[in-house]
Amino acid sequence: QVQLVESGGGLVQPGGSLRLSCAASGFAFRFYTMYWYRQAPGNQRELVAKITRSGEATYIDAVKARFTISRDNSKNTVSLEMNSLTVEDTAVYYCNTFAELQNFWGQGTQVTVSS
Repeated sequence: QVQLVESGGGLVQPGGSLRLSCAASGFAFRFYTMYWYRQAPGNQRELVAKITRSGEATYIDAVKARFTISRDNSKNTVSLEMNSLTVEDTAVYYCNTFAELQNFWGQGTQVTVSS
């Protein structure tokens, strides 16, 4: 079955960096666009970045020039490098894909930016 397992979250000071990873299994990873979403307390889940199967990346304006999404099709992983973090980046971050006509989510990883 499809599984998405995120890792790499944690507590970081403002201005710091974190790298999130998502290990995917159970589907033909290389053929599908992968997404990172986040959900802050009291807010709706929002799309942060996506990367197509060919490696084309797009970002929301709030993270452009600070976050970088990448994928390794040989390892079935998608990563999110996050730099210059601010308190507004505090959220649970989720890996997502729409594969085989279904929407799949990981369990999420908490990112907390605080001094």
